[in-house]
Amino acid sequence: MTKKALGFKELLAIGIGGMIGGGIFTILGISVSIAGFLAPFSIALGGVLAFFAGYAYVKLGVYYKDEGATYAFFKRTFANSHFAAAIIGWYTVFGYISTIALYAYTFSSYSISLMSFGENEIIRKIIAILIVWTFAAINLWSVRGMGEVEDVIVYLKLFILFIISLILFYFSKYDFHSFIRVLSSDFKNTPFLNILMVSSVTFVAYEGFQLIINGVKDMEDPDKNIPRAIYSAIFIVSLIYFIIALASVLSIDKNELIRNKEAALAVGMKSIVGEWGGALVIFSAILATTSAINSTLFGSSRQLARIADDGYMPKILSFRKGTIPSYSIFTMAFVASLLIIIGNLRLILEFGSITFLLVSFLMSLANFKIKDKTNSSLIITLISMAGLFIGGVFIFYYEYKINKIELVFVFSLYVIIGILAFFYARKKVEKDKNS
Repeated sequence: MTKKALGFKELLAIGIGGMIGGGIFTILGISVSIAGFLAPFSIALGGVLAFFAGYAYVKLGVYYKDEGATYAFFKRTFANSHFAAAIIGWYTVFGYISTIALYAYTFSSYSISLMSFGENEIIRKIIAILIVWTFAAINLWSVRGMGEVEDVIVYLKLFILFIISLILFYFSKYDFHSFIRVLSSDFKNTPFLNILMVSSVTFVAYEGFQLIINGVKDMEDPDKNIPRAIYSAIFIVSLIYFIIALASVLSIDKNELIRNKEAALAVGMKSIVGEWGGALVIFSAILATTSAINSTLFGSSRQLARIADDGYMPKILSFRKGTIPSYSIFTMAFVASLLIIIGNLRLILEFGSITFLLVSFLMSLANFKIKDKTNSSLIITLISMAGLFIGGVFIFYYEYKINKIELVFVFSLYVIIGILAFFYARKKVEKDKNS
C-alpha cells in the first residue's frame, strides 16, 4: 500500500500557513483602537469563535472526505437545492477574493512602512494591486517553484514571529503589577461589546484552516488527522496571535499602535530597536503575505472553476489551459483589485470577516442538518451557529457606528451576490429541465 504524502505535520503546516498570512500584522492596530490593552484577549476570543467554526468543518470533512470542502459540503448536504449550492459558491469565492485583497494590502502597507511615502494611500493601493497581478501571473504560468518551498516559508515565518515576540517582551514598558493596573483600568472603561466586536472584526485572521481538507485525497488516516490538524492549527495560531498582540501592547505605545494601524508592528519595532527591527517585521510580513496570496489564489481559483463547471457561475470561468484555470485566476485578481481601489484596510478586513462568519455559519447549519450522520453534539452545534451569527451582527453594528455609508456598500454587495447566485440557480434549474 502506497504511503500517503500528507501526514499530520504536513497538514498542520498547511493549516497554520493558511491562517498566518498577514492577519496578525493587519489586525493589531485596529484591535487596539477598539479594545485598548484588552486587544490580545479579544483576538484570542476570536480563536474560540474559530474553534466553533472548525467544529463543523471537522465533522463534515470526516463524513464526506471531499476535497471540495466548503462548496462541496453544502452542495451535498442540501442536494436538492440549486440555490444552496449557488449561494455557498458565490460567498465562498468572494470571501477568498477579500482575503487576497487583505493580504495584498498588508504586503503593500508593510513593504513601504518605513519610507517617506509610507502613509500615501494611493501608492499603497498601487503596490497592492501590482502584487495581486504578480501572483496572478505566477499562477497563470506555473506554481511549482512556490509550491516546493511553501512548508519552509510557513516554519520560517513562525520562527521570525517568535523572535519578534521575544524582542518585544524584552523591551516591555510594564512590570506585571503595572500592567495589571492598566489592564484593570481598560477593563472598567472598555464596553464588553467592544471586546466582542474585535473578536468578530478580526475573524478573517483565522480563515485558512479549511485548506487542510483540500488535501484529503493525499492524507494519511483522514478520520484521525482532519480533527487533529484543524484543532491544533487553530490553537497554535490563537496562541501566536495572543503572544504577539500581548508583547506589542506591553512594549509599543498604545497611541502609536492606533496611529499606524496599517503597519503598527513595523513602526513600533523600529521605534524600539531601530531600523533593523522594523526591517525584520517587514520581512516577516512580506514572507507571510506572499505565501498566503499564492496559496489562496491557487486553491480558490480551482474551486471557482469547479463551481463554474457545475453551472453556478459563468461557464467561461471553468476554462482551463492544461490544469490551470486561466479565466478564474484573471477574474479573481481583477475583482480583488477593484476591492482594493474602492475600499480601505478596515473595509476589506470587515468584508472578509463577515463573509467567512457567514460561510462558517452555513457550514454549521449543514452540520446541524445531518448531525446524526456526522455524530455531532447538538449543544456544540447550536452554540457554534449562535456564536457565528452573533459575530456577524457585531461587525454590522460596529460598521453602523463607525461609517454608515460603508455599511450600505457592504450590505449592497451582499445583496448583489445573492441576486447573482439566485439567477444562476434558476438558470441551472431550467437547464436540468431541458436536458
